[in-house]
Amino acid sequence: MEQTKQRSFPRIEFTDSEAGALEFPSSKSRSYNYYKPAKLRATMYEDVTVDVQPDPERHLTQGWIYGFGDGPGGYPKEWTAAKSSNWHAFLDPNEEWNQTIYRNNSAVVRQVDLGLQNAKRARAYDAWNPAWLKFVERNLGAWMHAENGLALHVFTSIQRSGPTNMINTAVAVNAAHKMRFAQDLALFNLDLAEAEVEFDGSAHKEVWQSAPEWQPTREVVERLTAVGDWCELLFATNIVFEQLVGSLFRTELVMQIAARNGDYLTPTIVGTGEHDYDRDLAYTRNLFRLLTRDEQHGETNKVLFGEWLTTWVPRCLAAAQALQPIWSQPADKSVTFADSLDAAKQKFRSLLEDLGLDIPKELDK
Repeated sequence: MEQTKQRSFPRIEFTDSEAGALEFPSSKSRSYNYYKPAKLRATMYEDVTVDVQPDPERHLTQGWIYGFGDGPGGYPKEWTAAKSSNWHAFLDPNEEWNQTIYRNNSAVVRQVDLGLQNAKRARAYDAWNPAWLKFVERNLGAWMHAENGLALHVFTSIQRSGPTNMINTAVAVNAAHKMRFAQDLALFNLDLAEAEVEFDGSAHKEVWQSAPEWQPTREVVERLTAVGDWCELLFATNIVFEQLVGSLFRTELVMQIAARNGDYLTPTIVGTGEHDYDRDLAYTRNLFRLLTRDEQHGETNKVLFGEWLTTWVPRCLAAAQALQPIWSQPADKSVTFADSLDAAKQKFRSLLEDLGLDIPKELDK
């Protein structure tokens, strides 16, 4: 009987060349040391964000390893007229990264969903007066289009245009905020359309496309989508449009008068959008403060931002003025348009002063 031949295997020998074998001063460290953290210890946000996007001026010493067929490689700094001696100095004060994006937005979605469920269960819409139902039907629905336009055609379009991963991540989160808020407004509109109240769930489309009071706002949003400079787009949207039009409508009107018209749900939903903007303004403020205080390019940037203000402030003020008629539509008119606009202008002035920019003369008219 033939015996089965025993197979032999080479003996494993360790040569100390395998991963983790070499010991050196930081070999046992579980933190990165190729960048300097903002504080004594690096945060998780910094570990997963800083230098993730390559840059030939830092660690990509061989230059760009990929590029576009009609231009420079990677993430060209020429995609904006703004200048910085160190774009990598910007860090998002919200410290948003993959995990926080899902955690924060899922919490908001749960809040909105619970509010909608409770409103339907309690038949809360039945207590709304007809004038307020018409206001929400027309104006909150129209604003949904503005949020969706900014989400898809402004922030999403520039979320890989910045020269660092820290900037692009913050802009991507901004896009997610806008997209989620637009969706929240759409779901709210759908719930109202299905409720046993007089509510036309399709009226918002005609209002956005044809109502005279909304056309200047629509024009500004569409003009924003045509801007090629990512930094100007961010400035014009978060610094100018959101201050003079967005917060004017959301904070100075809807949040002020909804409860007086028997509506406690709309402020909850719109409040999530305002909370999003507060966070988005925080990173935007940090970025442009960094640019205006840049030792090498600060003064040049201030001149550039002044030119952008000259372009966008008149457009946004015209859009704000055109919205004046909707202040008279609710049954309970607890605030006047003049007071709301003054409050929005004052916040805008404070923001510009913080950035070290001159106040546009149009704000004094």
